[in-house]
Amino acid sequence: MFYLLIVIAAASRFLPHPPNVACVTALGLFAGCYLSGARAYLVPLAVLAGSDLLGHSLGIPGMGLYSPLAMAFVYAGTVAAVPVGRWVAKRQWKLRVVSGALLASCLFFLVSNLGVWAAGWYPMTLAGLAACFTNAIPFFGYSVVGDLCFSMLLFGAWEWAGMKSNVQHPVLAPLRLR
Repeated sequence: MFYLLIVIAAASRFLPHPPNVACVTALGLFAGCYLSGARAYLVPLAVLAGSDLLGHSLGIPGMGLYSPLAMAFVYAGTVAAVPVGRWVAKRQWKLRVVSGALLASCLFFLVSNLGVWAAGWYPMTLAGLAACFTNAIPFFGYSVVGDLCFSMLLFGAWEWAGMKSNVQHPVLAPLRLR
């Protein structure tokens, strides 16, 4: 079931969607919560890289290969959700997934837009940095919506599947898959 959710999340990148409404940051949060070791980092990276390569080869707008420096920051912003997922796994309060999704969205916003600025798409000045972040604010709203929705879907589907199979574990308790 876990890997089926990953495949579904990866496939969702190819569906029509607003900019930055994507599953990959939520997938990093989910993997950080439920996978141990390096696999938690490899899952969102593999999904992002695989879908970028496929999207590039198919000519899908908004997906694919562009500035290597900006892409490195985007990938770093995506995997920043994994430690947040580890943090979510240790919390006992009800809104931990929502809080984790919001924190992951903020980290992605900061890291990825710093990459856009560093890649030279804006002047390398404080004013250019401010313009980069200011122009990215609408995309941040889309990221938050996507991360919240996909996090709720992933964590909810995992929990529902656990209840349907009579697996005895507390709601959203971390389950380390090996």
